[in-house]
Parts: sequence; C-alpha cells; structure tokens
Amino acid sequence: MKYTYGKKDKLKSKKSIEELFICGETITSYPLRLVFLEGEKSFHPSLLTGVSVPKKKVPKAANRNRIKRLMRESFRLHKAFFFEELKSDCNAMIIFLNQEEIPLDLLNTKMKKLAFKFGARIKEKNKGNL
Repeated sequence: MKYTYGKKDKLKSKKSIEELFICGETITSYPLRLVFLEGEKSFHPSLLTGVSVPKKKVPKAANRNRIKRLMRESFRLHKAFFFEELKSDCNAMIIFLNQEEIPLDLLNTKMKKLAFKFGARIKEKNKGNL
C-alpha cells in the first residue's frame, strides 16, 4: 500500500458528501469525528476521504488550513489502519471538533484510535452480514 493522499483518494463530489451526512454513521475520538458510508462490496476496496474544520470552531482561515494540512498528513500516515477490515468501497469525512490546534503527535494518536474504532465497526457490520 502506498502511503499517499492524492487526488484519487479525496472525496470531492457534492452529491456524495450530502449523502454521507444524511445516511452516514459516526465514530468519534475527540477532537476528531469520522462520518462514513459504505458502498458496494469490492475486490479492491477504496476509501475516499475528505477533511473538514468548521469555521465556527476555528474562525481564522490560516489556522483552519494548518489544521487541515496536519489532519491530511496524519491520515496519510495511518491509512493502512483504515484499510485493515475494509471489504467494500467507502466514503468518509474527518471533522475536527476542537477550538484550537493540537500538536501533531496527539493528532496522530487520535487518528490511530479513530482508525481502530472504524475497523472494529466495519468488522462488526461484516460479521452481521455473513
């Protein structure tokens, strides 16, 4: 697996994002929240991911952009953990819930915890579908 976060890995479709927030499931590892929606079963599952920092929580654009950059880097480093139990295509959005920036090492810890919770939820859903 390549540890990249390129154009093909990003969730950009407005329709998919709207559907994600209407029908998706939520997992939280404060200060991160993952909203995800599983699609069709696939031999090579894909995970399209978006990153968001609400303007109400972090009003300055420079700070929001830095937090998003750190979140994308953390996701890129822990991408393999998100794919461990994944058996179908999936769309996901990672949302930052805190009011101020947190250090990268703490963000990495929280992202890894979020990935394990995501894997456990997917495993639980796959067990129920068998």
